Amino acid sequence: MFEFAWPWLFLLAPLPWLVRTFVPSLQHQDVELRTPFSNEIDELEHAQRSALPRWRSHTVVYSFLWLLLLCAAARPQLQGSLEEQTITGRDLLIAVDVSSSMLYSDMQLDDNNVSRMEFVKHWLDNFIIQRHGDRLGLILFGSQAYLQAPLTYDHQSVRTWVQEAQSGIAGNNTSIGDAVGLAIKRLRTRPANHRVLILVTDGANTSGVMSPVAAAQLAARYQIKIYTVGIGSSQTDNLQQLIETSSLELDEQTLKDISQVTGGQYFHINNSNDLADIYRSLNQLEPSADYQIPKRKTQELYSWPLAAAFLLSMLLVVLRVYSAYRQVPATQECN
Repeated sequence: MFEFAWPWLFLLAPLPWLVRTFVPSLQHQDVELRTPFSNEIDELEHAQRSALPRWRSHTVVYSFLWLLLLCAAARPQLQGSLEEQTITGRDLLIAVDVSSSMLYSDMQLDDNNVSRMEFVKHWLDNFIIQRHGDRLGLILFGSQAYLQAPLTYDHQSVRTWVQEAQSGIAGNNTSIGDAVGLAIKRLRTRPANHRVLILVTDGANTSGVMSPVAAAQLAARYQIKIYTVGIGSSQTDNLQQLIETSSLELDEQTLKDISQVTGGQYFHINNSNDLADIYRSLNQLEPSADYQIPKRKTQELYSWPLAAAFLLSMLLVVLRVYSAYRQVPATQECN
């Protein structure tokens, strides 16, 4: 995309005309020298000026020269696409349980009862904002696990997909092992020591092909570190509020085993008071990279109009010298 960095400089375009119009010209007190052949010299100069083509009129040429200088001063640029800066962040996948039990409203947020799903959305939204420099992805799992967002630096899109997640969209059961297996598939080709999975669930593994511990052992082989987050209490009351779910209890022991096998850590969240601790712990265990604003590759083009102005100035000088050179022989001939 072509643009001028300082387009306001074009406001100076009428400046020469304003100076010529409103600034009084300098009055010269020259002594007039009369010669017998002065009329012939005047006629010769008039004939030479009349012989010049119209495009060499001083008003047109100097106006064009002024516009070239303004174009160079306004810094014409050719803008390229945004380029992501070289960073040393992590490839971090977030796997979120969207089974029907996430509709259970036993969480406290700002002194209000909210569902587990709403609580997780609030937590992840703030967590993603803090992960500068990381490539983030999103996995949603219930009876099945599927990739909602591939690894990307577009954190705003990941935040949007988290907010749009709905309980029950992937089935009513919980397939923790399959969610870990899908994360392994997406992370195993990424650079070592930067592969991280955060698994958020409120239940026990009740579906899927892979067992959670076996999946964790496979993740350890690929150096994938898993942090598990348990939501809600370990014992569920008021079961009538759960909608068609068989994940009635939080299997903390399995979540602890998964994190231990992969070198991660287990966290348990009961209410909003636990959020500060988990933010601080995760940022200490997996610090994010320094934030770097994406830069747009810019090609400066001011040299082109500046070079054109220089060449035009040289041409004017050559024509002026040539005109003066032609006048000298004509004057001598008149003598």
